[in-house]
Amino acid sequence: MNRFQRLLQKGLEALLASLLLALLLLAPPAALFLLAPPAAQAQLHSDNNSPPVVRSIESLRDLDYQSWQLVAYREGPPGGPLILRIVGYPGKVRLDHPTALRVKSGRQHWDLEDVTLANPQLLGDGRAAAAEFDLAPLLADLKQDRPLRLALNGVFVELPVPPFVVEEWRSLAKAKA
Repeated sequence: MNRFQRLLQKGLEALLASLLLALLLLAPPAALFLLAPPAAQAQLHSDNNSPPVVRSIESLRDLDYQSWQLVAYREGPPGGPLILRIVGYPGKVRLDHPTALRVKSGRQHWDLEDVTLANPQLLGDGRAAAAEFDLAPLLADLKQDRPLRLALNGVFVELPVPPFVVEEWRSLAKAKA
């Protein structure tokens, strides 16, 4: 690379850095939108024959790059039990019950109770690709929307959960159905 090309490259790098800085200084809301994930919104779901359900659905990858669907939901009015359903791909994973879900955040940790066998739909599902856990102990202790790390013995070692998902889970407790 000759001297002219190096100068041109440095000039372009300086120009890009200046543009990024201008974006951050002159348009903070736009810059935040570009740098932060969009706020998650809980969904209201209801069938004619069942009570209304508020839920949060996210697909996340564990450290082995396997995809998992996490569904946090509450049936009925605010104050009802909050459940976290973890779903793997049928045929790829078989979840044994009961198996506690280990949740870590910093120095804190929780072992969430496996309540899968209390759900008649999952009890009769031969694929065994889903598990449900009681979220109440975790959400009662959390005072901030912190990142979490989930571990399910024999299934995945670590599944990172970002703070915006935790925020949505915490909002389900008060959401109107």
